[in-house]
Amino acid sequence: MLTPRQELVLGKVVAHYGETGLPVGSKTLANDPGLGFGPSTIRHELAQLEEHGLLAHPHTSAGRVPTDAGHRYFVDHLLPPTPRGPSVELGLVQREVDEAMRVTSETLSRMTDLLAVVSAPAVSTATVRHVEVLLLQPTVVMVVVITSAGDVAKRIASFGRPVDPGLAAWAGEYLNDRLHGIELGARLLRVRLDDPGLGVTERGFLDALRPVFDEVGQADDDRDLYVSGAARLLQEARAAEAAHVDALVDELERRATLLGLLRVALQSPDVVVRIGAENDMPALRSLAVVAAGYGLPQRRLGSVSVIGPVRMDYPGTIRAVRDVAFQLSRYVEELYEQA
Repeated sequence: MLTPRQELVLGKVVAHYGETGLPVGSKTLANDPGLGFGPSTIRHELAQLEEHGLLAHPHTSAGRVPTDAGHRYFVDHLLPPTPRGPSVELGLVQREVDEAMRVTSETLSRMTDLLAVVSAPAVSTATVRHVEVLLLQPTVVMVVVITSAGDVAKRIASFGRPVDPGLAAWAGEYLNDRLHGIELGARLLRVRLDDPGLGVTERGFLDALRPVFDEVGQADDDRDLYVSGAARLLQEARAAEAAHVDALVDELERRATLLGLLRVALQSPDVVVRIGAENDMPALRSLAVVAAGYGLPQRRLGSVSVIGPVRMDYPGTIRAVRDVAFQLSRYVEELYEQA
């Protein structure tokens, strides 16, 4: 641990560097009214912090910049108290899932002026809300499945002979009775579709409709990721970060890769902060990630995150991510209660 004086100096260096992106010299700190000691003392403390690996001394300047370790110490020990009350109101009530995710990512990016990535609840965690079996033509049936996450899937099934309208009506009632509230992809769902007590005609008809449930459970991950603010990140990037940002853009184009990064937030009870080299993805080695999971009280369903320069505003960003995750949790709780 650092001394109180060293912590004060480190906090000031992080603050000045975050505002300007430029190395911070002892003269700049001596003019800071928040420090009550002279240039010689400041230079001594800067040297000590550099020995601890918390500051670096670029050869092109007499000033210091925080290292990844310096930012990590700041986040772990020097963050100011978080103000009470929400920092933003998303207004997600009665919005469809797709719209809610888009609003969330756009709002979070606008709040932080950084790249925001939001993963929607995985389809495999959703449950069956309603099933509709519709006879479109005498030999053509459409089955529609609506999930608790708001997803809709449909499948057209054609038969060699006219379908009894009573059979189609029975199938709709039967499937709603048997599958309502069952998790997609769960073994129980398949068991409910395999009822040995049914007649040959009924079982054959349900077998023809079964693929729709498999298709809902195999939705493309690209659809579950919402990204806003890529232009902001590109504008914010310094020349030294350009190669990493270019690599990040490549990852964003392969969105499924980025989902692996966000899964760590699903396993943490609070906001996760990964700084520079702490990130496993090479594309993020010169950037920072702030992420949090959201969902039901005993079950995380998705995550929200912000990606930006290591010198980002950590207090404001952490608060924004935490608040947005809280509001998304309230949204999905209401969504699943209606299922």
